[in-house]
Formats: sequence, structure tokens, C-alpha cells
Amino acid sequence: MQEIFQQLGELLVGAIPTALLFIVLVIAYQFLIQGPLTAVLAKRRALTEGAIEDARNAVAVAEAKAQEYAERLRQARAGAYKLREQRTKQWTAERDAALDTARQAAGQKVREAQAELEAEAAAARAALQASAADLAGRAVRAVLPAVAGGSR
Repeated sequence: MQEIFQQLGELLVGAIPTALLFIVLVIAYQFLIQGPLTAVLAKRRALTEGAIEDARNAVAVAEAKAQEYAERLRQARAGAYKLREQRTKQWTAERDAALDTARQAAGQKVREAQAELEAEAAAARAALQASAADLAGRAVRAVLPAVAGGSR
């Protein structure tokens, strides 16, 4: 048993330089590689997150401008529709006024034509009455001499 302890002790004494070398390598790795690598990764992450945040802000600004442009476009369309509606109403009013004027003129012409026709009809009636009286007198004269001559 003592021999095992002695061999174990020699092994431990022989392992001390290896363990010290390992510890020195781990410390050197930490200072020379791990520390700078962690710093670079942290810086890269910060830059990436900053770029992502900048991109999000740019997207938000772009969306706000797009909404603003959409609102302006909607207002412009509404204005155009309103103007078109006003012009349509104006043209309709002008057309209605022109139609009313034409109707009044046509009505006046119709009234004038009716008055002229009534005057002509009255003149024709008067001429017919005068002519009827004349014709009746002729007919009576034509019939009476024959009746008067036949009874003699």
C-alpha cells in the first residue's frame, strides 16, 4: 500500500508542471483570445442591434410618410370628386335653365300659334257665316223663282 502511495505521490509531483502549464494556458487563452473575442462579438452585436433599431426607425418613418401620402391622396381625390360634383350640379342647373327658357319660348310660340289659329278660325267662321248667308240667299233665289214661276 505504501508503494501505491509513493507511486501516487510521484505521479502528482510529475503532474504539477503539467497542471501549472494548463492553468497558464487557460489564463493566457482568457486574456489573449476569449476576452478580445467576447469584446468583438459584443461590439458586433451592439452594431447589429443598432442597425436593426435604425432600420426599424426608418421603417416607422417610411410608414408614417406613406400614411401621410395616402391621406393627402385621399384628400385630393375627395377634392376632385367634390369639384366634379359641383361642376355637374352647375352644368345641370345651366341645362335646366336652358330647358326652361326653351320651354317658355316654345310655350310662347304655341300660345301665339293658338291665338293665330283662333283668329284665322274666327275669320274663317265669319267668312263662312257671310258666305253661308250669301249662299242661302242665292239658294232661296234659285229655288223661289222656280217655285214662283211654276205656280203661275
